[in-house]
Order: sequence, then C-alpha cells, then structure tokens
Amino acid sequence: MKSPSVFTDHKEALERSEFQMGVEAGRLAVTLDLLTDALVMVMQHGVYCQSARQPGKPAMDIQTISLNLEQAKELVQSVIGEIRAKQK
Repeated sequence: MKSPSVFTDHKEALERSEFQMGVEAGRLAVTLDLLTDALVMVMQHGVYCQSARQPGKPAMDIQTISLNLEQAKELVQSVIGEIRAKQK
C-alpha cells in the first residue's frame, strides 16, 4: 500500500511556507514541523516504554530515535539558516 504524498497531505502548510520563505526554505520549514511532530510522539511513547537498564529513561530504541530526530532537526535548521544568509 502506497502512502500518500507529503505534497498532498501537507498541501496548505507547504503553500503557505513556500510563499513566505521561498520554495526551498518553505519545504524545509514544513520538514522541520514534521520532524518536531514525530519527536513529540516518540517522546510520549518513551514515557510508557521505559528502559530496564536505566529506570526513568526511555527504552534504548526510543532514545536512539529521539536523538536521530533531534539531529535531523538541527541539520534542517542549519540549512534554513544558510538559505536565509544567502538571501540577504
């Protein structure tokens, strides 16, 4: 089963962001929003999936996913910053 396209599912957000920031930065801004939403969901899941080795911390897979999402957000933010710097 093919998943719906991001361009269909997030059409309004993409149009708004692309209009405000340009195509590249706008798409990256929507990507950042999607990564943030995913990170929030993973962190909520981490509350219920606790590590057996580290009580009070999420399971190791949740920690790894969270770290990867945070680092992906950092990369996207740096690219948006580069685009803005070049536009000035």
